[in-house]
Amino acid sequence: MKSASWNGAVIAASDQCIVVEGNQYFPPNAANREYLRASSTQTVCPWKGTASYFDVVVNGETNKDAAWYYPATKSAADNIKGYIAFWKGVTVT
Repeated sequence: MKSASWNGAVIAASDQCIVVEGNQYFPPNAANREYLRASSTQTVCPWKGTASYFDVVVNGETNKDAAWYYPATKSAADNIKGYIAFWKGVTVT
């Protein structure tokens, strides 16, 4: 079982994560959505597609763009479509 936590809260937990480029991608239904707020940030990966971001918000504190996902993927990354990964101090264990 993998979990992602920040500021004392578990943001996501699953035993069905997919590892891509060293990042744990959590299934969409594994995320505790009360801690995720949509961000307007987007980035482009040449082989995965355009990533969208979430701010992680816990106990009134915001970790800007600390989670990302690919709402639509290029074919090489179809296995992580909608899956959520974390960085910027979010601990994945």
